[in-house]
This record gives sequence, C-alpha cells and structure tokens, in this order.
Amino acid sequence: MNMIGLRSILLASVAGVFLSACAGQDQRPDFDADTVGLEDGSESTGFGSNGGLSEEQLAEQARQQEKDALTAEQDALRDVRVFYFEFDKSLVEPAAQVPLKAHATYLSKNPNTTVVLNGYTDERGTKEYNLALGERRAKAIERFLLVNGASDSQVETVSFGEEFPANYGSSDEAYSKNRRVVLEYR
Repeated sequence: MNMIGLRSILLASVAGVFLSACAGQDQRPDFDADTVGLEDGSESTGFGSNGGLSEEQLAEQARQQEKDALTAEQDALRDVRVFYFEFDKSLVEPAAQVPLKAHATYLSKNPNTTVVLNGYTDERGTKEYNLALGERRAKAIERFLLVNGASDSQVETVSFGEEFPANYGSSDEAYSKNRRVVLEYR
C-alpha cells in the first residue's frame, strides 16, 4: 500500500472515532430567552465568557482592563530614558514626544518623585561650547516635561558636555549615540 492510501485510511479512522465520540454526548439545551435572571435581580447572558456577570459588572471589568492596559503602556514608555539629538541641535525630536509625555504624566501623578536630566554631546566643538549645548538639550527636555504636567521642583538639569560618551568611536554612528539626554529618577 502506498503512503497516500495509508494516510487516507488513517484520517478516515481518526474521523470515525471522533464522530462516534461526539454522537454520544448531550447537546446544549435549547433556550428561547436571551438572558437569565440573577439573585440580585439583574440579568446576565446565559452563555459566553462573562461567567454570569451583569452588564454593569462587565462594564466595570472592561474599564479596569482598559486602565490596566494604559498603565502597562505608560510603564513601557517610561522605560525609554535616553533621548537623542541631531548634530548641533537642541530640539526635542517628534519620536521622543510620546515617551516624554509618559514621563511627564508619571511625574504629575507622583509629586514626590524627582528626575535629573543629564545632557551630553559628541566630542566635536570646544569644551565650553559642548557644556552649553548639553545644557540646552537638557533644558529642552525639561521644558517639554513641565508643559506636559511635571512641576519645576521635580526636574533638575545637568550638562556633562562631551564627557562620559556612550560610544568612544569617531564615526557618525558613534557621535549620534553621544548626542543625548538621559533621564535619571531619584
């Protein structure tokens, strides 16, 4: 017997066993009503994954799930703590705005929390110029956080200029990793 014939017989046997097992089981009773009354006088659907919850309980459960999802999203966004800048610029990039808003929201909801904004540059430019540029970058992030809900007493800025590079290389890629502001919660 060839493989195709053997496979066909095997499939037919499995299907026959499955159908005979299903034939002996009771079927779901036929209900006309869409809802079933509960002890507290409310109504609930009789089937489904709601476990017999009332519409009000289902709505509360949905609100809680939405709140939990938002909290998880905010937490994930707050994990982004390094924000990069273009060469010789101190403008907050559009891609940084969503995670920075999450940081601002967190700070506004936690008034005893503080954050230090550490500004850095690449090695090009004088030491004095780079310290000033690192400060401008940290201040740009600070302004964004303040406008979006953080308070002035929660935010501190520090510039390290070209000191403490994230990447010691001298390529454009290395330089781009050094032009940054790092958020450090305390």
